[in-house]
Amino acid sequence: MAQKVTIATVARRAQVSRQTVSNVLNAPHIVREETRRRVQEAIVALGYRANQAARQMRTGRSRLIAVRIEPTRDGINGSVLDRFLHGLTETAGATGYRVLLYTADDDGQEIDVYSDLLAAYDLDGFVLTGTDHGDPRTAWLAARKVPFVTFGRPWDDLESHPWVDVDGAAGTAQATRMLLETGHRRISFIGWPKGSGVGDDRRSGWYRTLRAAGIDPGPLDREIADGVGEGERMMNDLLAEPEPPTAVVCASDSLALGALRAVRCAGAEVAVVGFDDTPVAAAVGLTSVSQPLAAVAARCVEQLTGVLDGHDFDSPALLEPSLVRRHTA
Repeated sequence: MAQKVTIATVARRAQVSRQTVSNVLNAPHIVREETRRRVQEAIVALGYRANQAARQMRTGRSRLIAVRIEPTRDGINGSVLDRFLHGLTETAGATGYRVLLYTADDDGQEIDVYSDLLAAYDLDGFVLTGTDHGDPRTAWLAARKVPFVTFGRPWDDLESHPWVDVDGAAGTAQATRMLLETGHRRISFIGWPKGSGVGDDRRSGWYRTLRAAGIDPGPLDREIADGVGEGERMMNDLLAEPEPPTAVVCASDSLALGALRAVRCAGAEVAVVGFDDTPVAAAVGLTSVSQPLAAVAARCVEQLTGVLDGHDFDSPALLEPSLVRRHTA
C-alpha cells in the first residue's frame, strides 16, 4: 500500500516546517514567494490532497472559487483565457482551493449567474475577467460583500477592489520602440473602437512612444472591431493610402493575423506586431506581446485568499508583459 502523503511529508520534501506548509495552504500571502513556490512544487510532486471536509469545518470555508469562461470568438484570443484558467486552477489547487467554471453571454447574465451560484453553492469568492468602465458586476458583488478579485483594472477607481492586470501600454510601447529602433517611422496602430479600457490602454503605449519620437500618431491610428477579417480589411485600407505604413502594431493577435494576411496577399513589406502571443502567433511566426498569465493567475489567488483571511487587499499588481520577436518584425 502506498504511504499516505501528509503535511509532514510535504514539509520534508520542501525542507520547511509543517507550519510553513500549513501557511501555504491556508494563508499563502504571508509566505515568501520562493518558499511558497518550493512548497507548491512539493505538493504537486507528492500528490498531496488536504482533508477538505476537516478544513471546511475548521475554517468555515468551502475552498471553492468561481470564474467565468469567455466565448471563444475566433478561437485565437480565446486561448489567452484558457492559459489563465489553467494557471488559476493549478495555483488554487496547490493552496487547497477548487475552481468552479460558469458561462454567461454578457455582464447582465453573469450577475444572474452569481445569484444562482451563491444560492446553490457555498462559494468563497469569485475571480472576474474582462473589466471595463462602469462594470456592473463588481458593484453587485461589493454591495453584497461577496469577496472577489479581478483580472483587469477597475478603470474608474483603481482603489475600489483587489485586482491584477498586465500593463498593456508598456507592451505596445515595447513593440513601437523596437520598430523605431529598426528604422520604421510610419507605424500604424490597428485597435478596437475607443472607449474600451483594455483597448485604450494598449493604444496609449503606441501613441505616447510615437509622440516622444517626434512623430504625429493621428494619421496613423485606426480602429475596428476585433477579428481576423476586420484586421485584414483595415490593413488593406492602409495599404491603399498614398503613403502606407511600413509597420503596424495591433491590439490583438486576431487583428494582427488579418493584417499579416493582407500584407502577404499584396506582396508588401510591412512589419506586423500582435498582442497576446497566442499559439497561432507562434505557429505563423508573428511577433507579439506576451502576457505573464501564470503570474497573473497566481497573484489573483493570493489577492483573493488574502481578502478571505480578513486582510486588507494588497497593493494592486500591474505586471509587465514581454515582446516575443519572430519573423514578422
